[in-house]
Amino acid sequence: MATATTTRSRKGRRIVTDGVAHVHASFNNTIITITDRQGNALCWATAGGSGYRGSRKSTPFAAQVASERAANSAMEQYGMKSVDVFVKGPGPGRESAVRAMNAAGLKINSISDVTPIPHNGCRPPKRRRV
Repeated sequence: MATATTTRSRKGRRIVTDGVAHVHASFNNTIITITDRQGNALCWATAGGSGYRGSRKSTPFAAQVASERAANSAMEQYGMKSVDVFVKGPGPGRESAVRAMNAAGLKINSISDVTPIPHNGCRPPKRRRV
């Protein structure tokens, strides 16, 4: 008795031509997340995930490598062409991440700084003594 074979069609790839790139630059690491306009994450990359550990994670070059990986992934998988960039945090990888995205071939429509600034909110931790 022969059984009928059914082939399941592969899920069609979603095309997202313009999205939002969120760059979170802390003093220890840089995280780049690329989302669609609704905020659904499409791909992400970090300086630590790009092979850098310890103090090398917090360098502008590590942020550049992570940004290139995220941009290339978004362009290959989703056909992304342009992004709006939101930069958050005081880290050293802020500017180099944005430059790397531009160099990778993504058109940057706008750059916004969304670093949270307290209006005299919580008391900060005590100063370090080294």
